[in-house]
Amino acid sequence: MRHGTTSIGDALREYMNKSRMKPRFTEVRIQENWEKIMGKTIARYTQSVKLIEHKLIITTTVAPLKQELTYSKDKIIKLVNELLGENIVKEVMIC
Repeated sequence: MRHGTTSIGDALREYMNKSRMKPRFTEVRIQENWEKIMGKTIARYTQSVKLIEHKLIITTTVAPLKQELTYSKDKIIKLVNELLGENIVKEVMIC
């Protein structure tokens, strides 16, 4: 590339990092990969996964799953942040 030019990919990444839409895109990436991160069974019984101000909010009506997810909060944070390639998720809440 010539001096002073950037690739389209780099320009888009820079734009996304500065955009107000980044948190929403991050949430969608987590939702789309939830089954890959947690497995089919957990994904099937999870009603919603939302990201609000560095908190991952997981909703399920299955009591044993709530308890299992509660014990696995640190693991969930690690897996999601690995998927994203950055430390976005700081806390997990199970509802």
